[in-house]
Amino acid sequence: MDSGSGVPQLAAQAAAAEEGRKVFRKCQACHSLQAGKQLVGPSLAGIIGRKAGTEQGFSYSPAMKQANITWNSETLSAYLTDPQKTVPGNRMPFPGLKSDHDRADVIAFLQAASQNPGAAASAPSAAAAPPPVQAQPPVSHNMPDMPDVNYTLRTGIAEGRMVFLGVGGTIDGKVNPVLSAAEGQTVQITLINGEGAEHDISFPDQSTKSPRVTGRGASTTIAFRVTQAGDYIYFCSVPGHRLAGMEGKFLVTPKPPAQVLAYADISREPDEVPPPVNRRNPQTVRVDLVTVELEGRIAEGTTFGYWTFNGKVPGPFLRVRVGDRVEVHLKNSADSSMVHSVDFHAATGPGGGAAALQVNPGDEKSMTFKALVPGLYVYHCATPMVAEHIANGMYGLILVEPEEGLPKVDREFYIMQGEIYTDAAFGQHGSQEFSVEKLLAERPEYFVFNGAVGALTGLHPLRANVGETVRLFFGVGGPNFTSSFHVIGEIFDNVYNLGGVLSPPLRGIQTVTVAPGSAVITEFKPEVPGNYSVVDHALARAERGLAGTLIVQGPPNPEIYDGKIDPGGEAHPK
Repeated sequence: MDSGSGVPQLAAQAAAAEEGRKVFRKCQACHSLQAGKQLVGPSLAGIIGRKAGTEQGFSYSPAMKQANITWNSETLSAYLTDPQKTVPGNRMPFPGLKSDHDRADVIAFLQAASQNPGAAASAPSAAAAPPPVQAQPPVSHNMPDMPDVNYTLRTGIAEGRMVFLGVGGTIDGKVNPVLSAAEGQTVQITLINGEGAEHDISFPDQSTKSPRVTGRGASTTIAFRVTQAGDYIYFCSVPGHRLAGMEGKFLVTPKPPAQVLAYADISREPDEVPPPVNRRNPQTVRVDLVTVELEGRIAEGTTFGYWTFNGKVPGPFLRVRVGDRVEVHLKNSADSSMVHSVDFHAATGPGGGAAALQVNPGDEKSMTFKALVPGLYVYHCATPMVAEHIANGMYGLILVEPEEGLPKVDREFYIMQGEIYTDAAFGQHGSQEFSVEKLLAERPEYFVFNGAVGALTGLHPLRANVGETVRLFFGVGGPNFTSSFHVIGEIFDNVYNLGGVLSPPLRGIQTVTVAPGSAVITEFKPEVPGNYSVVDHALARAERGLAGTLIVQGPPNPEIYDGKIDPGGEAHPK
């Protein structure tokens, strides 16, 4: 036989191993390919041909020690299909790889790793330098027939200013909505004139601008291909309209890995707070949570594999009344790689519900609990390793209102603080990998409000007017660091410390300590217009992304504050 006939087979094996490298990204939070390096799970270096439960230096479950399995392509395939069926009673929380080609590819990768351990061990690390960015050709006018991303915007008036209003989908009704895409995608924008004045829409960094539309109901459509990741803007270029309010954010994430869907903006907007319960009698309240794993923007030009409740960080703000029966339905997306669950600190019972709500990918479970004690409570995923699930974004708040409700205020906002642990250092661009070593050493690369750097500054700042009463629902997902919550330039009139509402609030408070898994309610009334920084007063964390902005509009009040504000002097943290 000709010696060259084996070349296609070797190429196919190499291709499978390369695809397996991508699949292994789901495993590397728990398993290393470095010999002798034990993480949550044992090292997989040299696993082919090794007897199960024999890796030195790792504490195996009795089930795995007694399994009497030698790992080869057949036994690995069976185990990866259903770990609990193959080795009943083992401690692995991973539900298995349901795709035949994923199992075959990752086994090919492990076989290649056994043959060349030095190269394979370092291959999946996100800390390696990213490949150089290739120069992009000029934008072509020959766009594909079907764009990758579609947005429709309507011009209008909102909050006393000229704006773009989202139409349909996730941006429906939002003012100057954040638009997003990934590198290489084609974006189509339809602009509808909603009130009759002349308008257009300009994306200057993409060298794209629409024709002007005049007359109510007139419309135009443009399309362009995005070529570089970054945080950009769009606006109306008609003179005076941008200053009048017609400006929004356009986020472009790096090109995601194959078969990974990227969402630029995973940050929950701080005004996504349901209205008060309004003193009704107790009743059954249904809560629907969906666990979603997705690639999202952690910072400009940088993405991360988040695990979320309902696709955003934090999860949805939940609001019930004391005495309500809360009927929780938890669904785990079919394309998830992990088991997920939810633990409500407001629930009384095993695991706060997590004991009944460990849900495999594609499945759904439900349970009910009675809201016995009013207050503001954290909820979070409680699937082992719990700290990993929380660090990846799985936390939120639930408010149990007292019978009489909370005092009426003009505006309510929802903020949560968290940490993100990536292999690569803060500020590196590209898709970042989770680091279990840094999690266990409590060395986060990022500190964030609402999931990402800039979530509450450039993307979704808080907005209020002079003289309005403002209530902040603030919680710490963590999983490790306590917050010293503070609004620079304000004093909290009322503080419901530790989230408790049964005791009278503290008054006249500057800074509030909030531990991981805890929450607080603060209230104040802005008296002076300007930009107010929302921070953790451990201010070095602002240099790693932890900052927000409250924009207060209204007439000056020199009786309270009289001084010339220097440019950039209002909000010193980044």
